[in-house]
Amino acid sequence: MRDTLRAGDSGEDVLAMQRALSDLGYWLGEPDGTWGSLTTQAVYAVQKAAGLGRDGVAGPQTRKAIADGIRPSSRSGGNGVEIDLERQLLLIVRDGSVRTILNTSTGSNKPYTEVFEGRTYTGPSVTPRGTFSVFRQVDREDKGPLGSLWRPKYFNGGIAVHGAAAIPPYPASHGCARLSNAAMNMIWSQDLMPIGSRVVVF
Repeated sequence: MRDTLRAGDSGEDVLAMQRALSDLGYWLGEPDGTWGSLTTQAVYAVQKAAGLGRDGVAGPQTRKAIADGIRPSSRSGGNGVEIDLERQLLLIVRDGSVRTILNTSTGSNKPYTEVFEGRTYTGPSVTPRGTFSVFRQVDREDKGPLGSLWRPKYFNGGIAVHGAAAIPPYPASHGCARLSNAAMNMIWSQDLMPIGSRVVVF
């Protein structure tokens, strides 16, 4: 077993780590023994849950966190989605238990200026805290003033959980909660965020 695993690695030790992450609820698609982008997203997530540096590399501390079964707990209970702004995690909660753990990137808290169809949009890049519900969804790419959102689930005005090409391990969005496109597809395919479902941001 290698002490450190990283993107691009493959083999039985990668497969064992992927299976351990999946068993804990860190979603990375189907474990296949090859470290791709979804495995990096899962490693970011476990590093966040364990309070480790978010480098996306499975070194000794990260491997220990996985072996120790580190995973977040629900703070709101019931059913729905929780977005943890401090740790930058999105949790799918069912019956008070965390079912799925995803790396997310929320509002950067920096001002923005964007031009869309001849109009200028400005504002703070903030993801507001509170309890909301999904009120609108678009089952395709949704182009708007702040960019293109993949299959968004809107829960607070123009703020949504949506897929994106880049999901860094830190706050970087205009206010939405970004997920990988593959994670967003999984949410749609399993109907994890239907219209009316609860979204708690804390």
